[in-house]
Amino acid sequence: MVLDHVDRIAYAAESDRTSPIALERFCTHFNYEPMAFRASDGEGRAIYHTNVLMCIATDFALIGSSMIEDPARREDVLQRLTQSGRAIIDLSDAQIGAFAGNAIELQGSEGRILALSETALNALRPDQISEISKSAKVVPLSIPTIELSGWSVRCTIAGIHLTARESGQPLT
Repeated sequence: MVLDHVDRIAYAAESDRTSPIALERFCTHFNYEPMAFRASDGEGRAIYHTNVLMCIATDFALIGSSMIEDPARREDVLQRLTQSGRAIIDLSDAQIGAFAGNAIELQGSEGRILALSETALNALRPDQISEISKSAKVVPLSIPTIELSGWSVRCTIAGIHLTARESGQPLT
C-alpha cells in the first residue's frame, strides 16, 4: 500500500502479494478509504508492490499512471490525487523501471526532502525535478546493491506517522 495520510486513502496495486481482506481490515481499523487497482508493466507483468509505481508527497505525487490497467480506475486515482491539491508528476514505464516511483518524502530539520536513488534521479526529466524541488530538497542515495535485487529507497525506509509529543513529555 501507499498511504495518503492527509486524505486517508490507501492505494493498493492488486497482486498475489495484496490481500483484499487485509486491505479492507486495515482501512476499516485505521479509517482509510481503499483504492485498489490492477497494474502491470509494459511486458504485462503485474506490479507487485504499489510503491514501485507511486510516491505520495505533501505537494506532489509521482505515479506511473499508464500502468494502471483500467482507464476508468486510472482516472479515479488521478482525480483523487489532483483533488488533494498535489501536482501530478507522471512517470513513464522506463522511469518506473529505473525506480523513480520508489521514493519517499521525509521531514528533515530544515524542511522536506525526497529520498530516492541516484538511478531514479538520473531517470527524471529536468521539468520533473523542478516540480519536486518546489516543495522538497531532492536527496539521491547510491544503493546499487539493493537495486540489483529489484528494490530501491522506499523499500528500505519505514514511515513513522505519530502525533508529536511535547518536549520533555515522558514516553508512556
